[in-house]
Amino acid sequence: MKKFIISVFLGLMVVCGTVSAQDADSNIAVQAVSRMGEKWCADRHEQKMAIAKKGDIDLVFIGDSITHGWEGAGKDVWARYYGNRRALNLGYGADRTEHVIWRITNGELDGISPKLVILMIGTNNVGHRSSTPAQTVEGIKKILDILAEKVPTAKILLLSVFPRSEKPTDEMRKLVNEINVGLPALADGEKIIYLDFGAKYLTEDGILPVEMMRDRLHPGAAGYEIWAQEVEPYVKKYVDGK
Repeated sequence: MKKFIISVFLGLMVVCGTVSAQDADSNIAVQAVSRMGEKWCADRHEQKMAIAKKGDIDLVFIGDSITHGWEGAGKDVWARYYGNRRALNLGYGADRTEHVIWRITNGELDGISPKLVILMIGTNNVGHRSSTPAQTVEGIKKILDILAEKVPTAKILLLSVFPRSEKPTDEMRKLVNEINVGLPALADGEKIIYLDFGAKYLTEDGILPVEMMRDRLHPGAAGYEIWAQEVEPYVKKYVDGK
């Protein structure tokens, strides 16, 4: 009976995100975990589903706060590059792979057939210590599998996780780099295309300057400009047909 109670307790703690996936019996990064108990998340989810239900979406960005930031520090860049394109931003601050899995299996992609999906996720998995880099890669693979079912005609542009922390020797930088090592194997170069331009944010000696990312995690306007420029050839090819 005691073992049973402990098992149930650990299971509840994993759902709440208070026990690391390493200590659990399964990889939380590949599960579907809702954040709809957070009002702003629920409101955003409803808003995004309402946009999706209208259809006519050609381009979708999926991710965490870095993607969400297209509506903040990146809003002017977004307006210039995507204001005249039928684009949808499905970025949510603090999201991990498990939250994206829940969202895209619960309505956010229903009713649309985008030509291109741009995906970047995973920094919060290691940042919040909920998953190891290897487990995070498994979560990203799960997302790609779901995208293949939900938007089968779309090309997927899988981005490396952007560098974080000041120095290349910092632990968070190393963990993100470990995620990125596992990502190229998820791409086939045809349906799923891998793109890594993280070095664009760094100095020659690997330093991430505050001028690029004030908190060394979230890009400023200049960072979003780099992002837009780097993905533009793929947007032109797969969305604009040029």
